[in-house]
Amino acid sequence: MTAYMDHKDLANETIDETRTREIADGVKRVLDGIAAAEQAAGRDAGSVRLLAATKTRDVGEIMAAIDAGVRMIGENRPQEVQAKAEGLARQCAARGLELGRDVPFHLIGQLQSNKIGKVLPVVNTIESVDSIELAEKIARRAVMRNMTVGVLLEVNESGEASKSGCAPSHAIDLAKRIGAMGGLELQGLMTIGAHVDDEATIRAGFAHLRRTRDQILASGAQGTEGCTELSMGMTQDMAIAIEEGSTIVRVGTAIFGPRAFI
Repeated sequence: MTAYMDHKDLANETIDETRTREIADGVKRVLDGIAAAEQAAGRDAGSVRLLAATKTRDVGEIMAAIDAGVRMIGENRPQEVQAKAEGLARQCAARGLELGRDVPFHLIGQLQSNKIGKVLPVVNTIESVDSIELAEKIARRAVMRNMTVGVLLEVNESGEASKSGCAPSHAIDLAKRIGAMGGLELQGLMTIGAHVDDEATIRAGFAHLRRTRDQILASGAQGTEGCTELSMGMTQDMAIAIEEGSTIVRVGTAIFGPRAFI
C-alpha cells in the first residue's frame, strides 16, 4: 500500500465550503487558461479537454472539481483507483452522471502487469502503455473480460532516464502493433514534457509527438485510424502543449493546490 494512504482517507466524501470554493476557483482558472491558449494558437474553442490529475485527492475533492466543470479524471496508482471508484461512481450517479461515460476515468501513471486486474473494471483508458509486453497483457485481460480498453502509447520525448515511455524512434512501430491487438483501442499518444526551464526544448518534444501521431494516422495501418489524441501538457507547460497540438492536458496542482503527499 502506498504510504500516504495510511494517513489520508481517499474514500472520504465530505468537504467543507472553503475547500470546495478553492477547487472551483482552480478549475475556473485552468479552463480559462485553456480557452486563452486555444485562442492564441488559433485553435477551435473546446478542442482541448481538461483531465484533472487526482493523485492523493479524496472523493470529496474530486467531486468538487467535477461540480465545477471537470469532465475527465486521471489517477496515477491502481490502489487509488480501487479506493475511490465506488464513492466516485455513487456521487456521480447522484448528480445524473455516469463515471466512465460522462466522466471518463483514465490511468495516467505507470502500470505493473500484476495490477492490470485492479484497474480494468473501472478505467476507460490507460495512458501509460509503453511496451508491447504491457499492451499484450492488457489485451489478454480485456479479451477475457469481453471488453475493449482505450490505450495511449506513452513516449519518452525528453529522453530523461527518470521518465517512463518508449523511445521516440520506436513509437510508430509500437503503435501499429498495438492497433492490431484485440481488446485494445489505440486512441493516441502521451508524453511528459521535459523537466527543464528551456521552452524550446519542451516545445520540441511536444512538436515531435504531434508529428509522430500524424505519421501513425497517415500510415493507414490497421487499428490506427482512432489514434488522434495527444495527451501532453501539465500545470507548468500547458500553454506550450496546446500551441503544439495537445488534445488533453493533465492538470493537478493548478486545480487542487500543492500536494501534501508525494
